[in-house]
Amino acid sequence: MPPRRYAFGRAEEATHPDSMRATLSEFLSTFIFVFAGEGSILALNKLYRDKAPGASGLAVVALAHALSLFVAVAASMNISGGHVNPAVTFGSLVGGRISVLRAFYYWVAQLLGAVVASLLLRLSTNGMRPIGLSVAPGVHEWNALLMEIVMTFGLMYTVYATNIDPRRGTLGTVAPLAIGFIVGANILVGGPFEGASMNPARAFGPALVGWRWRNHWIYWLGPFIGAGLAGVIYEFGFIQPEVPVHTHHQPLAPEDY
Repeated sequence: MPPRRYAFGRAEEATHPDSMRATLSEFLSTFIFVFAGEGSILALNKLYRDKAPGASGLAVVALAHALSLFVAVAASMNISGGHVNPAVTFGSLVGGRISVLRAFYYWVAQLLGAVVASLLLRLSTNGMRPIGLSVAPGVHEWNALLMEIVMTFGLMYTVYATNIDPRRGTLGTVAPLAIGFIVGANILVGGPFEGASMNPARAFGPALVGWRWRNHWIYWLGPFIGAGLAGVIYEFGFIQPEVPVHTHHQPLAPEDY
């Protein structure tokens, strides 16, 4: 793990093969996550139609998100760092663990992955409109925003502790499982209130393809605030600054994450 550093990104990083591989990995992993997550909601809608699926349906959705995120993070962790979430990328950026250029690449890839997943879901389900996320009746939008902040803070804190902290040691091997678990647990808590996004890409893809934009700003502002706070608190509160090792060339591979 390199020392904390803030940088826009070197010119050669823009076209370096490592950057391209990492960006493609983020696209594919976000695609996997959104396809399974949104697909589980469409499947329940198909099974129950106008009936509310209740607690069992919520558990199924939480499990689908937890398992698919576990796979998505595990598949991309050694290539891109396994962000699969623009908010996680932002938290890594404010913590000085990724360059601005690499963050921009990741954001584009994550949003495209979510959109492609939502488009293919609509095609493969014979035109079912993605449901996406929404604030439940009786829940104020500011309450929903606070819940998104708190849940994403917990997610980013888990990412930092298991996947970014240079002292993580063998704990890094269970990082994908821990990250999947915290997302699944948060869906069980926040799902009935406001959908429990914690991920702007997860919200954006279905919103665009299904054209459902009500309260959409919550699913951007909340996760970015929560992840940014967790990134700053963990980076500067728990990680001791490392003495930089001077070399002739800093690697462009995901170790920069």
